[in-house]
Amino acid sequence: MTSERPVVVTADPDWPVLAAKLSDELRVLLGPEVVRIEHIGSTAIPGMAAKPVYDLQVSVRDLERAAAAFDAPLAAAGFTRLPYEGDHVPAYLDDDPALWAKRFWRRRGGPEADVNLHVRLVGSPNERLALLFRDWFRAHPDAVPAYARFKQSLAAALDDVGTYADIKDPVVDLVVTVAETWAAETGWSASEAV
Repeated sequence: MTSERPVVVTADPDWPVLAAKLSDELRVLLGPEVVRIEHIGSTAIPGMAAKPVYDLQVSVRDLERAAAAFDAPLAAAGFTRLPYEGDHVPAYLDDDPALWAKRFWRRRGGPEADVNLHVRLVGSPNERLALLFRDWFRAHPDAVPAYARFKQSLAAALDDVGTYADIKDPVVDLVVTVAETWAAETGWSASEAV
């Protein structure tokens, strides 16, 4: 766990603009291993209070090859690779954790924006979940204030971002169970996510 204190701020309407710029820069920096880059997480949801950190998802076809190709250019751009190589598996699933593999870099405290860079396999359940979570909230703006208030209250009560994430994970699981029903009813698919 990290000792960094969680800070959740009011939504900034400029977040999507900066995220698009960051995505374009990363696409050039990381080259042909990138299948697509998506702005995910709370800063990608209009009106959602969030930690002022951009979550970007880079989808690739081979994690090991991508990680080897990404390490040097990301380090030169101020990113540090962290040892987190798997995502939380939702409690309602009995998946092999290997299906939820990822590689993770972050950039903090410099002149550039703070970024969490999640590199996941195209078609993996964790790639899909990140897009589903974002798109469900975008389609249900009436749910945004309740989730935002939960995050703000949680951040105010805790001293470290690791515990914040651990407590938030089961709530994300609850949201995603509802989002799965919505996805089935609407025909939503990760390959068509916007």
